[in-house]
Amino acid sequence: MPRPLGELEDAVMTRVWQWNRPVTVREVLEDLQQERSIAYTTVMTVMDNLHQKGWVRREAEGRAYRYTAVSTRAAYSAALMNEAWSTSDNPAAALVAFFGMMSAEQREALRDAIRIVGHDGEAPPPAADAEADSAEHGPEPGR
Repeated sequence: MPRPLGELEDAVMTRVWQWNRPVTVREVLEDLQQERSIAYTTVMTVMDNLHQKGWVRREAEGRAYRYTAVSTRAAYSAALMNEAWSTSDNPAAALVAFFGMMSAEQREALRDAIRIVGHDGEAPPPAADAEADSAEHGPEPGR
């Protein structure tokens, strides 16, 4: 896991992730300039650094490059959470403290994620497997 993104790197990557398409330095610059005064060369340097660090890939288009994210914001966030959690000397206590900081909406998202992944870390079985399991163990009560 590379180090966390800096403030300007995050601002650039936010746009790359939100737009979800190849972007140019000029496009990112123009959007950033709505919030702050920033030079073209600064954005170009940040995007080149992101490329060197493996956050984006780039493809030449004429005299410019088009940049595309290598992974998603969700994958980046997950890696940051995993890194922080794995450095704890008491991972269970860290999780309890983290869950205690969550809003009701975040806890609901956590419950949804656990349902999606399943209790053993594997994806839940497809519907066909569930039907086969039902046939193997008999019908559910009330059927």
